Amino acid sequence: MVSQLPAVSSTEVIYPESDGKPMADNTKQFRWIVVIQQNLDWQFANDPNVFVAGDLLWYPVEGKPNIVTAPDVMVVFGRPKGDRGSYQQWKEAGIAPQVVFEVLSPSNTRTEMEKKLLFYDRYGVEEYYIYDPDTNELRGWLRGEDGLAVIESMTDWVSPQLGIRFDLSGEVLQIYHPDSSPFLSYTEIAEQAEQERQRAEQERQRAEQERQRAEQAEVELERERQRSQTLIERLRAMGIDPEGIDPNQPI
Repeated sequence: MVSQLPAVSSTEVIYPESDGKPMADNTKQFRWIVVIQQNLDWQFANDPNVFVAGDLLWYPVEGKPNIVTAPDVMVVFGRPKGDRGSYQQWKEAGIAPQVVFEVLSPSNTRTEMEKKLLFYDRYGVEEYYIYDPDTNELRGWLRGEDGLAVIESMTDWVSPQLGIRFDLSGEVLQIYHPDSSPFLSYTEIAEQAEQERQRAEQERQRAEQERQRAEQAEVELERERQRSQTLIERLRAMGIDPEGIDPNQPI
């Protein structure tokens, strides 16, 4: 949310780490923010120079704490992972977030969102996406020669920076990673993990049963060998050569 915080003297510039406003207005908005942030964080987990954050105040101009916004989700390429109280761009090699997301709630006004668009356009965002979960409407802007320009069709749109694909064919937005796996909520991930644990346990039990059957077969084979050896010894004790017995000759 774009905020105008009180300015302070140049000798004592304070950059607040909170604007006093909640991260989300309702559970639906909060859930979408978390899903997008967590999935992007996971997607770039092995890249130490991609920073992903949710609801973090971004100060683009040093000495201007009144120029600030807090994207619902932002992705910064070229900056290390790590905790931050706010994103102060001059301390981040001057790199602005390249991709930002906003998830709408009923309280968001048209004026507020227009101000956000102007902010992101002015301070260097390259991709900007707004999703309204109540209407399943997705809008996007991509930086061109004259700044952020509207993406005419978001149907199966693939983000140039993130490589993710947006699918609006269903009742709700579905986002896919570059490997075509879907964005999942924590609950869905936990359910999949539990299913995988159960599958692994079933495989372990089957392997254990196979091992026990193999051991039992080995025991039976050894018993048969011992019975055969006992019979041979008895025949020899009776003066009969086991090697000379015709198995087809009736006794």
